[in-house]
Amino acid sequence: MNILEEKLLSAKKVAITGHVNPDGDCIGSVLAIYNYISTVYPEIKLSAYLEEFSDKFMFLKNSENIKQSVEEDIEFDLLICVDSADIQRLGFSEVLLQKSKESINIDHHVTNTKFTDETCLEADASSTAEVIYTLLNKEKIDKAVAECLYTGMVHDTGVFRYSCTSPKTMRIAADLMEKGIDYTTIVDESFYEKSYLQNQILGRTLLESILILDGKCIFSYVNRKMMNFYEVTKKDLDGIIEQLRQTRGVEVAIFLYEVETQKYKVSLRSKTKVDVSKIAAFFGGGGHVRAAGCTMDGTVHDIVNNISMHIEQALLKG
Repeated sequence: MNILEEKLLSAKKVAITGHVNPDGDCIGSVLAIYNYISTVYPEIKLSAYLEEFSDKFMFLKNSENIKQSVEEDIEFDLLICVDSADIQRLGFSEVLLQKSKESINIDHHVTNTKFTDETCLEADASSTAEVIYTLLNKEKIDKAVAECLYTGMVHDTGVFRYSCTSPKTMRIAADLMEKGIDYTTIVDESFYEKSYLQNQILGRTLLESILILDGKCIFSYVNRKMMNFYEVTKKDLDGIIEQLRQTRGVEVAIFLYEVETQKYKVSLRSKTKVDVSKIAAFFGGGGHVRAAGCTMDGTVHDIVNNISMHIEQALLKG
């Protein structure tokens, strides 16, 4: 019996949460656990908390039951955090740590700070969804849980294209497919499909992108004025960094979007040579070797200059 199953046996009230700006892996992981517990441990009272996320994930069972704020007069026996490397990543749900008797974190980030009572960390896993799969009773994973796990894996592996994809990842994906999920629709509608406005902001970002470091690095940005003009939110910016990374000859891609005046969320992606998790960690962020991020203050020019110095050093070493 693993630590998750052990904790669930003695819990009556359980909360589940993930990181700010939840992506497909975070959303899929939260709902996989929610749906699994609902079926296998129906006596447990469940609550799930995440920031608002894209409508493209609303096909996942119980997605409509995720809350965007924590009630004041509530307590839990167990808090399950997923896909969160440090306490700051929890955002509004950080307060749940004080409201819970015990806590466990399930994650795959090498930069995890182990801020909960127990940590299930597999840094070599493709996604948190993959880690969760290994913690569940395979015979009790139904179609709804399988859809959530497959969605998480698809989004953190770029539909099994990124270097984090392993033979184990593919075997787990095959097991989930055998549960009867509509895997082609999951991939098409939650990963590839974009709205007209999303395509517009993607096109604008690509049009204004700039190559630096002799073509080894590309960057682009979206400020508040641009977001207001195209009537998009941060949820509509998914996939831009990956498109930048696919540019021929580029080793590292940088994408920034403005969250406050001269305050930017920075996403970093690399192909084979640069460990962007180290660069992100230097600036107070974190992530994976090939995908990481941080938040920085300043102008786009200043931020890119600061980051590119670290990228240049890493390229010289590589």
